[in-house]
Amino acid sequence: MQGLLKDHPVVIELPIAWGDMDAFQHVNNIMYFKYFESARISYFDRLDFNGHMIKTGVGPILANTQCKFKIPLTYPDQVSVGAKVDVLEKDRFLMKYLVVSHKHKKVAASGEGMLVSFDYHKNKKAPIPDELRARIADLEKNVNPDFQQI
Repeated sequence: MQGLLKDHPVVIELPIAWGDMDAFQHVNNIMYFKYFESARISYFDRLDFNGHMIKTGVGPILANTQCKFKIPLTYPDQVSVGAKVDVLEKDRFLMKYLVVSHKHKKVAASGEGMLVSFDYHKNKKAPIPDELRARIADLEKNVNPDFQQI
């Protein structure tokens, strides 16, 4: 599993629950977005994004997200979900995800989400604070020494 996720600095493991499946006897598609969210929040925790947001009012907001389903997941199984920032711009960043099945030992889904830096006090877009840009770059450079900011 780790080989498939080697370029993702944050990887979490989640069990597939019986209740995650739908009438078609596979994990319902909405669950993949929950897996992405869990990995995204874990990534933010590593940056202390929430602490910064509490102090300044500036934090991330999800602008869009998508998922490409590769293989169906079923109970019982466990997944590793990786998150990484692929593109870091002035006021937004593209986060990419991989969901890897432990049972099948392959990628079950890939996805991405565009996160915009948002000032919740002023209710408008804001530049990503330099402190957080540096934290993202440091985290990403642990697995990708060529990581670049725009």
